[in-house]
Amino acid sequence: MFRPLELFIGLRYTRAKRRNHFISFISMVSMLGIALGVTALITVISVMNGFEGELRARILGMVSHATVAGVGDGLAEWETALATAKTVPHVIGAAPYIEREAMLQGGRVSGAILRGVDPLLEREVSEIADRVVEGSWDALKPGEYGIVLGRELALWAGAELGGDVLVFAPQVRATPAGVLPQMRRFKVVGIFEAGMQEYDRGMAIIHVADAGKLFRMGDKVTGVRLKLDDLFKASQSR
Repeated sequence: MFRPLELFIGLRYTRAKRRNHFISFISMVSMLGIALGVTALITVISVMNGFEGELRARILGMVSHATVAGVGDGLAEWETALATAKTVPHVIGAAPYIEREAMLQGGRVSGAILRGVDPLLEREVSEIADRVVEGSWDALKPGEYGIVLGRELALWAGAELGGDVLVFAPQVRATPAGVLPQMRRFKVVGIFEAGMQEYDRGMAIIHVADAGKLFRMGDKVTGVRLKLDDLFKASQSR
């Protein structure tokens, strides 16, 4: 008897005698079917793993791993929170942000999530600066009221690089002429493309100082966004 036993059984049924060719045929077809099935399974798993990795990279390139948010109207002493967060284990980046809903009017009107960021610190927590395909991320400067739009949002709002958009905040202000909506004209200084419709269609970026003035937040911010060396250790970074 051949050794190992599995090899003996395999050869026995694939090299049958002349009168048992049909058994050999069935055995070969069975093995080919198993091989084809395993090949298909490996291919599908590889594709799914690649898709998952690409999707995760695109999502995590736009969002933070953890957020320190204020209670109520916002986070007042955010500089202290920023410095404290950087001393926490596993935290490799921190940046303040203001995020509110707003309405943009260019050639057309479109709603969007308006996020105020510090252009320098934002590089520590997201990859959005690297996703700018037109214009310049560095053109976001305090007091100049520049805005960076997602590609699809710019298309829907009818805005172009170098043009202006009118941003309406969900607030009102009292004037001698009556109650008017809080609004400000911004210049489009950049267009980004994250590769995900959720962000390209619904997000606009401005400087955090300009966002504070637009939403009348004073020295407060919505919170501090954090980036960790390991996403799955977010719950441990307290």
